[in-house]
Amino acid sequence: MSGNESDNLRRWDGAKRGHYEVWYLTVNHLPSQTGYWIRYTMESPIDGHGEAYAQLWFAHFDAKDPGRTFAINKKFSIDTMNATASPFSVGIGDSKLCHDGARGSLKGDGHDVSWNLEWIPGAETYRQLPKVMYGNGGRGDTTVLTPNLNVSMRGTITVDGTTHELNGAPGGQTHLWGRKHAHSWAWGHCNAFENHPDAGLETLSVRLKRRGHVLPPMTVVGLRLDGQEYRFAEFHHTLLNRGEYGTGTYSFRARGRRHWLEGVYNCRPEDMVVATYEDPDGELSYCSNTEVANLTVNLYERSGFRSRWKQIAELRAPGTGHFEVGGRQRDPEVGKDHVTIQGD
Repeated sequence: MSGNESDNLRRWDGAKRGHYEVWYLTVNHLPSQTGYWIRYTMESPIDGHGEAYAQLWFAHFDAKDPGRTFAINKKFSIDTMNATASPFSVGIGDSKLCHDGARGSLKGDGHDVSWNLEWIPGAETYRQLPKVMYGNGGRGDTTVLTPNLNVSMRGTITVDGTTHELNGAPGGQTHLWGRKHAHSWAWGHCNAFENHPDAGLETLSVRLKRRGHVLPPMTVVGLRLDGQEYRFAEFHHTLLNRGEYGTGTYSFRARGRRHWLEGVYNCRPEDMVVATYEDPDGELSYCSNTEVANLTVNLYERSGFRSRWKQIAELRAPGTGHFEVGGRQRDPEVGKDHVTIQGD
């Protein structure tokens, strides 16, 4: 096993109850102004909430014509899922994800899609959470990390008879697992900035619920730019970090001793689709996602504690930002559902 491949290994042992796991990738096809969100998932509910199952998800976003945006998914028996460690792979039916590629297909709800992608794996995993949260296999309700933050994807994606050739398209791939989604959250990612093509951004804001009380939001942010990493993701950073989110918008601010980062994602409600997630305990959450948002990011620096802040970078991603807003209530302003295909 090479590099950071072990960060993609399946954590589920094949029997444990109360566990869910997700591998997802996002990518933009710049010539057509389309974005894609592909997920390989499994869930093993707690006793009394059904049997374990796997699920395959595909979403297509069209920045030019949101009427062409759609999303479909399908559940599979857990017996159709297989996982290997060396080399890493996760298969669901005839679809498969590896550390350096992905392939699959879905058909239903009037759509027929397939993908066959490959990439050179990232050199280093990006960890969104405070470092202490990765001990003992993950200390929170959900653990998330990104083995492939900023990779160039090659291959094809075919949507309803139209094939897009990807020749170095900006993409990323993330792995997460746990026992329950946050009470509410916003996530953001971009590695398709028009003026900084080598940059990679990850943002996450969450509100947890403990003993019946919803806690204040916690925001973590990280940016890789020009060979440097600006990471505002330890617990002491969250005291100054801020994240605000709603329909079609997610803004964030993060601050350290010498650097300050701020940005905002925005899109139209019709650029989003709502995916319904069921936690292992049966509680539902609703995730409004897009892969064709507009995004601007500003980075500031100062030489000392009493020095003035100076802007050192402005990053722009018109129509190539990825973000989602999730919670326990469905956003009524987002009309498109991630449709579950029934039957064979």
